[in-house]
Amino acid sequence: MGAETILFLLLPVAAASGWLLARRQQSSGEGENRQLPPDYFRGLSYLLDDQHDKAIDIFIRMLEEDSETIELHLAVGSLFRNRGEVDRAIRIHQNLVDRTTLSDEQRIRALFELGEDYMRAGLLDGAENLFQELVKKGEYLTDSLRHLIDIYQQEKDWQKAIDAGFKLEQCGVEDVRPTIAQHYCELAEEARRGGDSRLAQQMIERARAIWPSCVRASLMEGTMVMERGDYEKALGILQRVEEQDADFLPEAIPAIQDCYRELGREEEMQGYLETVVARHGSLGIMLALAGTICERQGGRQAATALLDYLHEHPSLRGLDRFCELAARCDEIPEQRLLAGIGEIVRSLVEGDPDYLCHNCGFQGRVLHWQCPSCKRWGAIKPLHGIKQNPQPDRTRTLSLMVS
Repeated sequence: MGAETILFLLLPVAAASGWLLARRQQSSGEGENRQLPPDYFRGLSYLLDDQHDKAIDIFIRMLEEDSETIELHLAVGSLFRNRGEVDRAIRIHQNLVDRTTLSDEQRIRALFELGEDYMRAGLLDGAENLFQELVKKGEYLTDSLRHLIDIYQQEKDWQKAIDAGFKLEQCGVEDVRPTIAQHYCELAEEARRGGDSRLAQQMIERARAIWPSCVRASLMEGTMVMERGDYEKALGILQRVEEQDADFLPEAIPAIQDCYRELGREEEMQGYLETVVARHGSLGIMLALAGTICERQGGRQAATALLDYLHEHPSLRGLDRFCELAARCDEIPEQRLLAGIGEIVRSLVEGDPDYLCHNCGFQGRVLHWQCPSCKRWGAIKPLHGIKQNPQPDRTRTLSLMVS
């Protein structure tokens, strides 16, 4: 069993231990001479040996013998929930909530645990009601608001998610602004689909106001302005992405190229692409530049420029594109060999992901603004160069487990 697992299992047991010891001390007046019951240590031993069923059986028997062990109820309920036995966790925590002898502090704790049970079981309405009650009471405020945001995201109730996000910000949570901006973008998408471009623009402006670095808002706004035929304005909006987050610039490049072409400024477009490649070294931008060079100067010049780039930034995708461009050059004698190399390279890159979540490592072929795996907004970015496989943040994962 790993150290993280042991720590995770010991947390609820430590709470139970502290409560039991305090109870013994209060009842006897000689706490320093009293000991915890042998059953407790047997249960703890089973936990450390990864024999969860035997440990839970012992704790359940202790609950039956002393129904007032509130902390032990909470600990066992948490164990059930984290083992996936959510129905049993709900029964234990619901039983606590229904008791009239609980102190206010104990009832609040039981309500929060029950809300987490409902979340794990997918009972979102029940969980929402409990967390809303806790927010009104000002208890477990930050955690309850985070859970509510999660619920509203699953239900796609973006306005409620925004309202909860602003309350969370009032609690001093600074990193919630990018999430609120994404929620405004979701409202903008809904408005666009409904044909209400004016409302969509308002939501985009709110997204930018709450988080000026919102790349998604710039991409949406640039697209909408292009649809109105104002390519000069759209160009400025789309080029703003480089300042917001240069990793996303390849997503804006096709639209930027369209703007340049519509404005009849292809030469200026090539200069712009050369400049941003020099600044950021992005493969996606370099491929766009190679395409532009091919259109304006021919395949040989494009292949040469790309090959120079690949010497510094090797990648299969870049090599695949190089083979395609080089095949257009009359000076290349081994056309069939070159074509064969291209086929092999294409077979290697076929099915490879185009996007990577830098929080959990999720990979995909389509850009998701919210990671389908870890639910983090804006963590999925285009892959550049050689395939990356970052590991998730273990410290953050453990903190989420025990919080």
